[in-house]
Amino acid sequence: MKLSTFLVNLAFHLEGSQKYKKIKLFFKNLLENDDYKYKKYFDYFMIFLILSSVAIIIEEVKTPINKWLYYYDIYFVTGIFLVEYLLRMWVYNDSRKIIIEEFENSIFLEKEFDTKKVLKEIIKKKIEYVTSPLAIIDLLAILPSYRELRILRVFVLFRVFKLLRYSQNITHFLQVLASKKLELFTLLLLVTFVVLISGISIYVFEEQQNPNISTLFDAFYWSLVTISTVGYGDITPQTKEGRAITLIIILTGIGLISFATSIIVSAFNEKMDEVKENRIIQNINKLNNFYIICGYTHMAELLANRLKREKKFFIILDIKKEKIEKALSKGYLAITADATKKEAFKRIDFKRVKAVVTLTEKDMHNIFICLNVRSFSKDVFLISRTIDKNSYKKLKLAGADYLISPYETAGIFGAKIIEQPIAIEAINDILTAKKNALCDQVEVLKGSFLENRRVGEIDLGKYKLILLGVIRVKEEDFSINLKKEFFFNPRADFKLKANDILIIMGYNISINNFKTLVTESSIKNARKKR
Repeated sequence: MKLSTFLVNLAFHLEGSQKYKKIKLFFKNLLENDDYKYKKYFDYFMIFLILSSVAIIIEEVKTPINKWLYYYDIYFVTGIFLVEYLLRMWVYNDSRKIIIEEFENSIFLEKEFDTKKVLKEIIKKKIEYVTSPLAIIDLLAILPSYRELRILRVFVLFRVFKLLRYSQNITHFLQVLASKKLELFTLLLLVTFVVLISGISIYVFEEQQNPNISTLFDAFYWSLVTISTVGYGDITPQTKEGRAITLIIILTGIGLISFATSIIVSAFNEKMDEVKENRIIQNINKLNNFYIICGYTHMAELLANRLKREKKFFIILDIKKEKIEKALSKGYLAITADATKKEAFKRIDFKRVKAVVTLTEKDMHNIFICLNVRSFSKDVFLISRTIDKNSYKKLKLAGADYLISPYETAGIFGAKIIEQPIAIEAINDILTAKKNALCDQVEVLKGSFLENRRVGEIDLGKYKLILLGVIRVKEEDFSINLKKEFFFNPRADFKLKANDILIIMGYNISINNFKTLVTESSIKNARKKR
């Protein structure tokens, strides 16, 4: 079998293997994805290995170590480091895609499969990883395990440097500095130039007069210590010219330190918001059933207050920084982001999102947000605010499940207050939770005691609840269109089905207790079937 045939067959086999992809994705998430739920445990484990290994090697410098500690460091720790190094090289890129791409190009262009080109590209990608700074640290961290060459023990420092991979705070600090690499490089060149000039100058004036400066190295050492304003005092100028140079170097050092401080401070000011937002996204993705509120308007503020009272989790997105600062001042999770852009939702796991609410003051913005949300999730419940009736159809086409028109609702509410003030006041108190009685919904879960039961058999009075109605979802056209039918005050012989929604009224404690019983009965029945 030709090498080219073997490579192509292997690449397509791996491309079609879901097990292979699942395994590779698992290790990629474990090694690189900070949002992966198991990564932090892997990081803690690696930090423990690094610190214990460093402690063993340091202890071994003075006294012999126990045999089991020697084997632990040589075989276990080094073995884990080696496996990690190879796994990182494996997940760095997908070699099979390089092979498949070349094969498809050769078929399309009717030319021979270029095996050398493919192997060269694969090796190039692996060398790209091997020569990266963190990969070099990983490799050098393995070398201290070879005890026969004592010089290799100096690489124990690189085991400490491996902590850079597993400490997010250090990583964020390095990312902040990396954003100012041009300015820091310029500063480094300036410091090098000053050290070089001042070192040569002091050497010229002091070499004959000062016994502490006999080589250029001594001069450069003095220059760097002086320019940093440390001033150990082990080398002091003896001539007037040398002291004049010292004065200039001290003043220059103060200026360079101020320059360096301003660079670092500006970098942190620019990046700190981004770091905070990343932390918020990581924290929110650890939660289940949270809400996303797009646009921190007055209506959004009222919704946030209600969700906070009900101890529900939510995150606020708004393009205006001052609004986000207002939300943060109230203790809400909020980030500055344009919800009409894909970047706003890229790091959000929509499987954990219960609903998205778009409450910006412009219908066009809400339409674009709905389209953006639907590009990430077809199933998440999407609620949108609207002002203009002409936007109703557009918002529905954009994917909104439910529309809120504050002006229309206020108009209807105002008219009903005039006709039935006491009744509307009571309903308002229930909806706004001003009274103990609440109106809520309960889903008929599959396997729960509600499924396939008649309304008369449930005896909701026993739970101190009143049934207002039942919503039944009818699936049509292969689940593309969902139609809902509302049965107000259903008869006693009305039979409930899974996914029906009961609209009930009662005290808060009664509703919560009933929901708990429904959930527990569903879980209990599922366990029995297993």
